[in-house]
Amino acid sequence: MAPKLNDDNSLFNFVVKEGNGIKGLVDSGLTEVPSLYIQPPHLRIDKQQTASSPEMMTIDLSELDGPNHAQVAKTIAHAAETLGFFQVVSHGLPLELLESLKAAAHQFFGQPAEKKAAYLQGVSPTPGVKYGTSFLPEIDEVLRWRDFLRMTYTNDADALEFWPNECKEVALEYIKSSTEMVKRLLHALIAVLGVKLDDSSLDTLIGSRAVIMNFYPTCPNPELTVGVKRHSDIGMLTVLLQDDVGGLYVKKGEILSPGNEEWIEVPPIHGALVINVGDMLQIFSNGKYKSAEHIVRTTSTASRVSVPIFYAPLPMAKIGPLPALVARDEVARYRDLIFEEYSNYYFGTAHEDKNTLDFAST
Repeated sequence: MAPKLNDDNSLFNFVVKEGNGIKGLVDSGLTEVPSLYIQPPHLRIDKQQTASSPEMMTIDLSELDGPNHAQVAKTIAHAAETLGFFQVVSHGLPLELLESLKAAAHQFFGQPAEKKAAYLQGVSPTPGVKYGTSFLPEIDEVLRWRDFLRMTYTNDADALEFWPNECKEVALEYIKSSTEMVKRLLHALIAVLGVKLDDSSLDTLIGSRAVIMNFYPTCPNPELTVGVKRHSDIGMLTVLLQDDVGGLYVKKGEILSPGNEEWIEVPPIHGALVINVGDMLQIFSNGKYKSAEHIVRTTSTASRVSVPIFYAPLPMAKIGPLPALVARDEVARYRDLIFEEYSNYYFGTAHEDKNTLDFAST
């Protein structure tokens, strides 16, 4: 049954509490965006503010293992210092796996609402699996045009038992295949800073892993909405698979005021993976590497899927700037903190842009 679009409470119940999501709203015959989803003008992204840029680098990771290792590592570090985003090819993940991931996402979100609602918070068979919409719909002032499935990795057995059948095997393989690539990238990034990181420390820094399947249905008024608000990611590194629809943009620079920003498109490249720096790596590098503010636009032409993996520290890990960098810089730009403290703040606050990093500032 279609929701009563003139009643915000009925709309909220239909989309959020009953698990119909944005897809159910669109499938009901929606012809215009409800007021709950209309973003304030300064939080939208205007086509006139967007551009393509040679600064969005595409890096051949196979060269990281050859004679050009040092140069490739410097290129990766430069991307992390500037935009905080880059794309990688020849990364070792089979193309068939990436295509299967996108197909699995469409299969999951294409199910009837009652099938997906089995994974709503409070009824899901495990806290590690959550189906939902927007970001934090109970506290978001304006909702986002996105449905999602979040699967937090603990071990293979739990994943195979509790993750949805439509995607559990391919999502598990995605995490396993990506983890070695992430370790290579972090070893290279930290080595460029003049610091050597042992495997045990690295395992602590990326010990929390979650894969999210995002679904962005077609939108009748894409200029009024966003799929994901401007934000930075919480962890060390994010690995993202996107389809060929496009819509991901990263902010160039950090100082520009709302309305004056320049947003650079992260163009879909078949077979590539997008890598971006998270808040924890910015803290760990004492500000050398930048957790990039990014946003997702909606479109009226096609539904979009993306599948990120968020690599973050273990909950009780102590995170702070590397001592060697503090000594070199003669200042600690961030305080030491327990990752769980930062995570609780990040997910308990209806934030926008990168203001969550203020929680860690000295």
